[in-house]
Amino acid sequence: MIERGAPAVRAENLSRVYQSTAGAVHACVDLSLEVHPGELLVVCGPSGAGKTTLLNLLGGLDTPSSGRVWLGEAELGMLSEAELAGIRRDRLGYVFQSFGLIPVLSAAENVEVPLRLQRLPAAERDARVAEVLALVGLAGHAAQRPGELSGGQQQRVGIARALATRPPVLLADEPTGQLDSRTAGTVMDLIVELVRSQGIAAVVSTHDPLLMQRADRILELHDGRAR
Repeated sequence: MIERGAPAVRAENLSRVYQSTAGAVHACVDLSLEVHPGELLVVCGPSGAGKTTLLNLLGGLDTPSSGRVWLGEAELGMLSEAELAGIRRDRLGYVFQSFGLIPVLSAAENVEVPLRLQRLPAAERDARVAEVLALVGLAGHAAQRPGELSGGQQQRVGIARALATRPPVLLADEPTGQLDSRTAGTVMDLIVELVRSQGIAAVVSTHDPLLMQRADRILELHDGRAR
């Protein structure tokens, strides 16, 4: 349990260098940040600025070349692979631009996937799925498969899945990138409302100026560096 007032996610002097045929690519350069429960940090910048790399580092999906990341009191670089997998499963929610839903599963079954990984009892899984689908306004669409839903509804299912494990930290990579402006506004409002009402610390990458207006803080990246 994260103490009130303590950062839910923190990075210190974070850098990531990739080697390519053209030489070293500095995707993140000496970035430091803190995000607290109930706070929305928006990461913006042009394509290739390092936004996705930063989210992957914060979520333990990639390893920094230097610097450190903490989720609550856990320093990711000090964890074993099994411990890191547990952190990603239990304490992080991910929302992807491409929705990332399994086409053959219903909305409810997609949301249930991370709960099965947690090996929760069936009754508790059912209750959680119903709770988060209602939270994102899709209580009446539980039985529908992704192909039967609009883009905005699919992204809402993705958000519900991310929230099903009740994570303290939400990472969203261009969550409105494939949506029209009207639908994007609805999804953005939902994310902001969930951050506030659920006390989630959210880091969201976006090009969308409307989401930037809703942010508590903005981190602007250019060539991996903060401006």
